[in-house]
Amino acid sequence: MTNDALQATFARMRAAHVREPTPTRAERARRLGALEALIADNRAAIAGAIAADFGRRPTEETDLLEVFPSLSGIRHARAHLRRWMRPRRGWAGFWFLPARIEIRPQPLGVVGIIVPWNYPLYLAAGPLTDALAAGNRVLLKMSELTPAFSTLLEELVEKYFGADVVDVVNGGADVARAFSALPFDHLLFTGSTAVGHEVMRTAAANLTPVTLELGGKSPAIIGADARFEHAVERIVLGKLLNAGQTCIAPDYVLLPRGRERDFIDIARAAVARFYPGLATNRQFAGIATERHHARLSALRDDVKTLVDEWKALRARNGGGTTEAARRGRVVHQSRLQFLPARRCGVRRPGPRRQSRRAGLPCQLLGLSWLAGHVELCRRDAAAI
Repeated sequence: MTNDALQATFARMRAAHVREPTPTRAERARRLGALEALIADNRAAIAGAIAADFGRRPTEETDLLEVFPSLSGIRHARAHLRRWMRPRRGWAGFWFLPARIEIRPQPLGVVGIIVPWNYPLYLAAGPLTDALAAGNRVLLKMSELTPAFSTLLEELVEKYFGADVVDVVNGGADVARAFSALPFDHLLFTGSTAVGHEVMRTAAANLTPVTLELGGKSPAIIGADARFEHAVERIVLGKLLNAGQTCIAPDYVLLPRGRERDFIDIARAAVARFYPGLATNRQFAGIATERHHARLSALRDDVKTLVDEWKALRARNGGGTTEAARRGRVVHQSRLQFLPARRCGVRRPGPRRQSRRAGLPCQLLGLSWLAGHVELCRRDAAAI
């Protein structure tokens, strides 16, 4: 979409909002019904498009992670519309007696939503549901990394909605920058912290209120008294869904020192049970883009380097790990798998662990005390 076309689309929506600034409850329910029908009627096509973008992603996983939560959110909004729209009354305060106040929820106007690539349906439908329930008109900027689904959604929105209620914008980084620069009444962005900075800087020129849903660290902590096998299986499942391409997937694991080998053994058994023949299992999602695959490959190569370094240091020390321990680099032998890869015993957070990791590698850190777990999580959060 060209910049002129984007400006024209926004102007059309702004004019529609001026004509009808406060849609009735019946109209909002109708729009939510249209969104529900869009998803339910085209469930197979949606799953197929997302699978094409990811190389492979099982229909069951798309249903579980995107379709069902989206439909549930729509039905929840429809059921609560009357209460959400109801004016709230109260006293103005002692110094303003006998005055009373009334708060009337009103639509903001035109809302922009920038959708990421990893859950393209749910992270479009979720905020879209909220915006429609509030009576707004919505422009969706879809990710260029999911071209099949983005094109499909554009066609479906045109079919199920009027062009002045919901519209889809497709394009690359230039279009995204122009989209962020539009004078929206509210802008919502889901994605990386680095891009979030750019979005907020651009939106600031218009004093556009911005909601940022950013990636971060998602440590999993296993306490000394936890049901260890149960915890490991849950962590592994959370890491394998959507091939780890989830912002809240376990990013690294903090566990009692000495249990690293137990974790690896249980995790391997869980992987084999959840996804037999993982590398060729068609029920296991693919990595969305070549760039993301290359980044994960670099993480795997990091693990190989650490393993080689550990072995060399051990050989130079006659089988001991004194030098390695003194340098604070590798104090336990690492084990490597690419699908998924795990490394253990890297005691200092390097730049790769301080960044968001959407993919399969997962780091194991054995610590002796809970306070150490908490402090490490705080340091990682501060580093992002």
